[in-house]
Amino acid sequence: MFDKGNFSRALQAIEVSVRDNIFDRLEAAYTQPHRYYHNQSHISECLRLFANHRHQANYPGEVEIALWFHDAIYDPRRSDNEERSAVWISDYLQTNGANTEAIARITDLILATKTHTHLNSIDRQLTIDIDLAILGYSREAFEAYDRAIRQEYAWVREPQYKQARSSVLQGFLQRPRIYSTEAFLDLYEHQARSNLRAKIAELNA
Repeated sequence: MFDKGNFSRALQAIEVSVRDNIFDRLEAAYTQPHRYYHNQSHISECLRLFANHRHQANYPGEVEIALWFHDAIYDPRRSDNEERSAVWISDYLQTNGANTEAIARITDLILATKTHTHLNSIDRQLTIDIDLAILGYSREAFEAYDRAIRQEYAWVREPQYKQARSSVLQGFLQRPRIYSTEAFLDLYEHQARSNLRAKIAELNA
């Protein structure tokens, strides 16, 4: 899924062409050595899921571009990755004549992945459900994801990491619904809650 052809088609869907080595720069970003989870594999999985649920989106081309770029800039030591990712694609789209309303919607979708909240549109709901789908995968897949996240935060000491990670996961568990769309709720909600409860118990042991 993560290849130049798919990327070109995604841009063409919003009437923008591939220029200025944008794909090469994006590929280089997602292959940085500190990315153990937020890498090409994650984006490919997001795109695969979106292909299965594309029909739900109001602006599918914009959702797809947001998924390509939502982790384009990722430094676990910083708290403004989503903002910087949104600026990157926004600047590119403005330079290449994209519709200003489309740019605003893409930027909004990327920023929504920062807190995974404010789900007042189907496109936001779908984007965030896709980003969080891993929480509801099999226990084995969830554990692999969790190990990858720990590697990305290897610089954080174990007690501090456990406390912070537990808090993040507890935040998801405390929501009335982890997934907003009915499709993702049916597919992943039960397993996600099981995975989260088990991991929180482990972190707090």
